[in-house]
Amino acid sequence: MRKGENSPINSDVECLLLAVMAYDCYVAICNPLLYTVTMSRQLCKQLVAGVYAVGVVDSMIYMCCTFWLSFCSSNIINHFFCDILPLLVLSCSDTHINEIVTFAFMSCITVSSFVTVLLSYVYIISTILQIRSAEGRRKVFSTCSFHLTAVVLLFGTLLFMYLRPTSSYSMDRDKVASVFYTVVIPMLNPLIYSLRNKEVKDALRKAMKKLLTIS
Repeated sequence: MRKGENSPINSDVECLLLAVMAYDCYVAICNPLLYTVTMSRQLCKQLVAGVYAVGVVDSMIYMCCTFWLSFCSSNIINHFFCDILPLLVLSCSDTHINEIVTFAFMSCITVSSFVTVLLSYVYIISTILQIRSAEGRRKVFSTCSFHLTAVVLLFGTLLFMYLRPTSSYSMDRDKVASVFYTVVIPMLNPLIYSLRNKEVKDALRKAMKKLLTIS
C-alpha cells in the first residue's frame, strides 16, 4: 500500500467515546432519578465535541511528528493502511522522539479512558449487587453488558497493539490485530448494540433454533 493513501480509524476517539458511554451508564444505573438533569442534551453535545476535539489535536500532533521523518528508499508500507508504527519502521531517520510521543499520547488517552470505564463499572457493579432480586440485577446488568463487550474487544486489541515495547513489535502480527479493530469490531458493534432490542434477540434465537434443527 502506498504511503499516505489511507488513514486508520482514530482509535483514540473510540476509546474516549467508550469512556463517555461508561459514564452515561454509571449515571443511568447509580443515579437514575438525576439522569435527565446530569446527562442533559447540552452536556452530551459538549462531551462528544470534546472527544472529537481531542481526536483532531491528537491527529495533528502525530502528523507534525511524521513530517520530521526522512524516507530514503521505498515508499511502500508493509501494512493495510498508513499507520504510525509502520511509518516509523519504514523511516531511515532517528525515530526515538516519534516513538516516545506516540507511546505517551496513546498511553495517556487509552489509560485515562480505561480508568474511567473501570471506575464507572466498579460503581455500577456495586449498585447492582445491592439489588435484592436476581431478576432486578439481571435487568440492570443487561443495560450495560453490550457496552462492556465493546469495551473488552476494543481495549484488549489496542493494549495488545500499542502498549508494549518496540522490541516485541511484529508487523505481521500487528496487521492481523489492525484488521480486527478496524474491520471486525466495527462490523460487530451494530450487532452487539442491537441485541438490546427484544425483537432482534427473539429473531436471533429463532434463527439459531432453525440452524440447530437443520444440522
